[in-house]
Amino acid sequence: MKKIISVIVSLIMVLSLTTVAFAGVSGANDVLKFDENGEFRIFNICDIQDNYPIHKTAVAFIKDMIEIHDPHLVILGGDNSTASKETKAYAIKELCDIFVESETYFTFVFGNHDDEQGVSREELFRMYKLYGGEYCLAYDADPSLTGVGTHNLLVMNSDGSEIAYNLYMFDSNSYTVDENGNHLGYDCVHEDQIEWYKNTSAAVKEMNGGKTVHAMAFQHIVVQEAFEELFIESPWNLGDLTLNFAGKHYTYLPVSHNIKDGFLLEAPCPGYYNFGQFDAFVETGDVVAVFSGHDHPNTYTVTKDGVDIVNTPGASFESYGDNSVRGLRLITLNENDTSVYETKVLTVSEYMLDGGEYLADFGEITMLDAVLGKLQKILMKLYLTLVQFMFIF
Repeated sequence: MKKIISVIVSLIMVLSLTTVAFAGVSGANDVLKFDENGEFRIFNICDIQDNYPIHKTAVAFIKDMIEIHDPHLVILGGDNSTASKETKAYAIKELCDIFVESETYFTFVFGNHDDEQGVSREELFRMYKLYGGEYCLAYDADPSLTGVGTHNLLVMNSDGSEIAYNLYMFDSNSYTVDENGNHLGYDCVHEDQIEWYKNTSAAVKEMNGGKTVHAMAFQHIVVQEAFEELFIESPWNLGDLTLNFAGKHYTYLPVSHNIKDGFLLEAPCPGYYNFGQFDAFVETGDVVAVFSGHDHPNTYTVTKDGVDIVNTPGASFESYGDNSVRGLRLITLNENDTSVYETKVLTVSEYMLDGGEYLADFGEITMLDAVLGKLQKILMKLYLTLVQFMFIF
């Protein structure tokens, strides 16, 4: 009997030490892991960008998608709420209630519009934590970093015994201004955040026995490198006839054969500066894809130096968008091969035509809008295929 008790105590001690070891790693938590089928599903929901109350169509669509696809984690991709200062708390509570009521874990990053109504990022962060309760997994990994809420979350394997994946959330900040306060353009991820990323990646790798843990990055503003992959560079500045960005000039002709999936419906709006975030991803070798929102109708995936640059469309019915792509992005990871992933955009239009016709009752999108959106998406696919065919020959 004493021998049996000794074995049991030893097992408890081993398990306790394992828990403590993982808990010491940035991003450790006890809720995120691959399911019994070896899958981990993520919703990336960007640019809800709504006032209070949130448009009923958007709320109903998100709730239905959660019920149908049962994501393990929702990542809000910035510009989550543009409600007034007076109604901001109500708007964030309404948004958090979607996930609390469905018992769905979520995290978030900020966009350039989130704090424009006179509520600081710090206060907004506290609101999400308050109203999200145990289902809000966001935290500020290092409050001294530029921005608010940069952090990572670890995903364990299906039996919870080891780290299987890493998810980085970056605050890409808001706007860049000169010394006189003049607006230069959008902001980006800064050097101190990049250094935090490198250190965190190294710590997770060490905890994983020296093996790289594959990862994804999520932020609001797209990296500059998207421009290089999406447009043909021009040797001349032709004024309005070229896209002039970061000291380079690009034609309006997209490099369509670089677009692996999705559509480019407007020119991306990266940050004014580039402090080397994407280069750090390539050098470190853990990030397989970086996801952004910000450019509401874009859904493209392009690859540069082995890292995917992916844009998630806007979910907003308050701000601009396109009915052919308006919706959210589903990302599916497989425990058996974490170097790859599957992703697709779930659109409001397609859902309405596939059983969600009641969304038309809210008056923000009609069934005709849904049909035209679906038709436009088909035509865009045909166009992209044709242009790619022309590049080949």
